[in-house]
Amino acid sequence: MTFFRYNGRSSADFHLHIESKNIFSAPAFDLTFQAVPGRNGDLLLSNNRFANIPVSYTAFVARRNVQGLADILRTVKGWLYTQPDRYHLITDSYDPGFVRYGVIKEGLDMAEQLNRLGLFTVTFSCKPFRYSLAGNEPVMLGASGGMLHNPFPFPSRPYLRIEGSGSGTLTIQSAESNRTWTFSEIDGYVETDSEQMNIYKGTQLKNHTVTGDGFPILQPGENVLSCSGGITSLSVTPRWCCL
Repeated sequence: MTFFRYNGRSSADFHLHIESKNIFSAPAFDLTFQAVPGRNGDLLLSNNRFANIPVSYTAFVARRNVQGLADILRTVKGWLYTQPDRYHLITDSYDPGFVRYGVIKEGLDMAEQLNRLGLFTVTFSCKPFRYSLAGNEPVMLGASGGMLHNPFPFPSRPYLRIEGSGSGTLTIQSAESNRTWTFSEIDGYVETDSEQMNIYKGTQLKNHTVTGDGFPILQPGENVLSCSGGITSLSVTPRWCCL
């Protein structure tokens, strides 16, 4: 049975049957086209981002009577509209190696057909990238670091857990960049989340203890990570992503 999972529950839990889906479209790149008098063609102004993308599933549920149909549709709405103010993990049986992050954006138009069939389309507003399940697993590297290969043509924004004491440096080298960050006041460990753009230890912010340009990025292809100083181990959740 085909299904999608959202906010911790599967459509199969409600005996929903997927009739059609729109999950493989690509998001729009955020560009502004600026006309310049006397110049042929528009000037392209990049906002350096992809916009959210709609992901939709058209589903139906059958019941023996109208009351049974009303009950199950009420339950489905309760599921889909729980915590509608935040992104949730979305997976499905069509693309099992990847996850998305989305939130329900539009209302549900539930049509009753033949008094026993509820048909509707649920549309999620999703972050533009799909994330590899394999890339959501932490990779343990030794005190000296190691090499990670980004298999997709898009940079990823990893989560890193750096263990050690005192101060140390982390360098990431790729074909496109060579950047170094210096961590001071390491007391057991420090966490770096490039997606959230934060450095912390548990609930304590540690941004002030790090110097360097921006946050760690893993470029397409090979990335060589090297550590020195008081860093004793490094764990990287690479978050490989694609469209």
